[in-house]
Amino acid sequence: MSTISYLTRIEFGEGQAARLPEFLAALGVRKPLIATDKGLVATGLVGRIAAMLASPPVVFDGTPANPTEEAVIAAHGVYVEQGCDGIVGLGGGSALDLAKAVRLLTGHEGPLSQYTLVAGGLSHIHGRICPMIAVPTTAGTGSEVGRAAVIITAEGRKLGIISPHMLPSIAVCDPELTYGLPPGLTAATGMDAISHCLETFMAPAFNPPADAIAMDGLARGWRSLLKAVRDGSDKAARNDMMVCALEGAMAFQKGLGAVHALTHPLGAIRQLNLHHGTLNAVLMPAVLRFNRQAIGDKWDRLTAFFGQAPDAAVGELNAAIGMPKGLGAMGVTDEMLDHVSQDALKDHCHATNPRVASAADYRQILRDAF
Repeated sequence: MSTISYLTRIEFGEGQAARLPEFLAALGVRKPLIATDKGLVATGLVGRIAAMLASPPVVFDGTPANPTEEAVIAAHGVYVEQGCDGIVGLGGGSALDLAKAVRLLTGHEGPLSQYTLVAGGLSHIHGRICPMIAVPTTAGTGSEVGRAAVIITAEGRKLGIISPHMLPSIAVCDPELTYGLPPGLTAATGMDAISHCLETFMAPAFNPPADAIAMDGLARGWRSLLKAVRDGSDKAARNDMMVCALEGAMAFQKGLGAVHALTHPLGAIRQLNLHHGTLNAVLMPAVLRFNRQAIGDKWDRLTAFFGQAPDAAVGELNAAIGMPKGLGAMGVTDEMLDHVSQDALKDHCHATNPRVASAADYRQILRDAF
């Protein structure tokens, strides 16, 4: 096992989830709320985690695939009614983001829209909130070490609430929790992690440590994702993918880009309820092509890494792991593109793409990914 102090405390290694009672005690948490989802409850994992604790925890399992303000308010209501004093986010990125937003409400009044980055919410967020432990069960978003909670607000926009205070108190990264992940979810979450590494590397800010972390994460994800999809019990591959997710999020403090500026409004389309990582995978080749002229020798470095053009390499991996062939296959229609393109301009990730995009540019990227 390893203890890492970078942004927040990270406990990494097989079997670390069993130390959850120790970590809660260190934070002074006696009655945690476990924020999770019904799918994870059905696997029995939530019950096994709960059984480790000295007293029965309170469980909120109403996390939707794309977390909403409505669900956050419901979970916070349970937290208050049951007298909880801390939060455990258990699950994929959606559960972790919901847990972070509930944590925010333990010290702030709603609505959530006032705390979004695009609304100037950074200055309104303080650290007088309850402790939180993040326990990821997928290797994708890296939300366990991220400063953001991405939530569909009451207005229907999928936006980032971002602050150093949003970082979990402790991240418990146990690759064993991902061993049973189905191939499709392994693929989609894995491409989420890889997209974080790629977008961070392309982002224009001068941050060599972030670039180095992103490239290490990319190398691990690239060599192991297909292996993990084909054999979910491959321990080395599962370990690599959890590191890839962790490093992608460590690095994206530098900024993301057009992929995420587009996937956030696409993920807010309630009738489709599209998976974030799958959207990232489908959009990445088109965004790579769009950014080529702006990233200089980084294109050449990526070409040397992949052994071919980066957009072609990502497209081939998408096909190998069973990603959809395009947005059209996911139910996106041409009528949705104008709205998504306009909303992408307002997303916090728009500002950190290496090439400035217009609404027309975003629409063309979406068409290229159709």
